[in-house]
Amino acid sequence: MHGIAASQPYVIALFLAWAGLMKLFGRRTRAQAGRTALARLTGPARAVPALRLVGLVETALAAALLAPPFHPLEGVAAALMSVGFLAYLTYSHVAAPTASCGCLGTHSRPVDARSFARAGLLLAAALLATAAAGAAPALPSVIALEAVVLLALSAELDRHWLTPLRRLVVRVRRPLAVTPSRDVPLEASLHLLRRSLAYCSASAQITSDVLEAWDEDGMRFVVYGARERTAVFAVPLSGNDPAGVRVALV
Repeated sequence: MHGIAASQPYVIALFLAWAGLMKLFGRRTRAQAGRTALARLTGPARAVPALRLVGLVETALAAALLAPPFHPLEGVAAALMSVGFLAYLTYSHVAAPTASCGCLGTHSRPVDARSFARAGLLLAAALLATAAAGAAPALPSVIALEAVVLLALSAELDRHWLTPLRRLVVRVRRPLAVTPSRDVPLEASLHLLRRSLAYCSASAQITSDVLEAWDEDGMRFVVYGARERTAVFAVPLSGNDPAGVRVALV
């Protein structure tokens, strides 16, 4: 238990250092600080100095937590800062629900449940840190695990790991390829259709939007008006290869 408590100052310090340095040295801080909820709280003209000041306090507290020996008052200071974070997030969620909180610089994500969960985790870590014994060694596995949880709760970083992961899952699982035909959205078939050579060859004659569509024998038939004729496209319901699309002008 003492090892877990002794690990908390490092977890808190790493997060505060990251947040503080982003506020102090972020390339877009000055340009976008006015779009954060802090601008509503302090006024647009004071948003940048306020953001820098918060970053300075976070960096200073992070340095204090990392500098031995650890004193329980440092844990109390981290707990008070976490309570301040929660109060600010509540204000941001109520007063400026579409604005960024500016917690990790000047990202564009509004406050959500993950923001509150992250602040709550920091508060729990700070309270636990106040019980840390000076001689107890920190546990690297605990620090790494909590760091991963904090990263997962940081919506600002989704574009770096969550979005690419979701794209990879779609490419690997190919959900439309194994979905029953009745569940394949028409728009998915039209997207495949418009990429096909068959559609390109007949597009100059098409004079209407989709007139009719039905599924039969693993194919989706899509009907368009085509001048004095009708264009009937056969689009495979499985796979994602535009070469499988066929067209008939009748």
